[in-house]
Amino acid sequence: MRVRLRAAGVCHSDYNAIDGTAETRCPAVLGHEGAGVVEAVGDGVGLAPGTPVVLSWLPSCGRCEACLRELPHLCTSTWDAMAPGGLLDGTSRLSRDGEPLYHYCFLSTFAERAVVPAQCCIPIPADVPFDVAALVGCAITTGTGAVWRTAGVRPGDRVAVFGCGGVGLSAVLGAVAAGADPIVAVDVASEKLEAALRLGATDAVKWTGGPDETAEAVRAATGGVDYAIEATGRTEAARAAFLSTRARGAAVLIGIPAADAEVSLPALSIPRMERRVLGSVYGSARPERDFPALLGLYRRGRLPLDRLVAARLPLDAVEEAFGLMRAGSGGRVVLDLDGAAA
Repeated sequence: MRVRLRAAGVCHSDYNAIDGTAETRCPAVLGHEGAGVVEAVGDGVGLAPGTPVVLSWLPSCGRCEACLRELPHLCTSTWDAMAPGGLLDGTSRLSRDGEPLYHYCFLSTFAERAVVPAQCCIPIPADVPFDVAALVGCAITTGTGAVWRTAGVRPGDRVAVFGCGGVGLSAVLGAVAAGADPIVAVDVASEKLEAALRLGATDAVKWTGGPDETAEAVRAATGGVDYAIEATGRTEAARAAFLSTRARGAAVLIGIPAADAEVSLPALSIPRMERRVLGSVYGSARPERDFPALLGLYRRGRLPLDRLVAARLPLDAVEEAFGLMRAGSGGRVVLDLDGAAA
């Protein structure tokens, strides 16, 4: 399908491809959060041109072992197909001067238009802003899903969120909606902590010293949390998240670390206190189910997703967008593609 993009989120995972944290086949068109309007479809595709859609970067085959176990976000066929930089059939639809360019996460949303697998297109109501929909395509789903789907946070559970970028702030919103209390935001940047408090976090802890000291500050504020959501990819944050939990608590690791990174944990407390470590990719989500549910909550005023948007920039200001992201400004930067060529 060809989609005329209207908005694209600028995510730290895109920067991981630039700085080498995530091995990426190049030259590539980056971007994996996007929303827009269907322009053209292939044979057998049910969506009609003119349909507004949000894009999912993780389609599933429905046939592999993970899919048959009802874990489509862990679809081995999809993950295997993603690495070479093509679409699901292994080929690229992008080129420059006759030479191939490679897709990023099947989407490549830093562009005016994208050719994507039909499975990646999830219809949205016409009254949903494209900038909000674009963020649902990754950050919002990853953060809220880690709270709701991976962890299963219930009312009254104690939650800490380590790292208050776009994904972490989405986790804060998810914890608020789930009725968690307290909700402690942890970050090195005061601006991000203030953003988390505005979105409903009850407490803020600034990273101080190392992971052990920061975890002690979280425990002092809460008595130990049931779930510590780690959204940075840093091993020291993963350790701090684990150490901040109480008996039978769980550190939920969302952030993408370097391929050779290792986390050191006090082993005895795992069996003796039943502490756990849970991995979470894409918030354990099913996009066809979870995207409409999230946008439904937004439309009913129960999930203020628009408050996550901190800045809107044109496509040619993508370098500035990455600069804002690296500077640690609270909220997400969205590329507004409405002004691109029609």
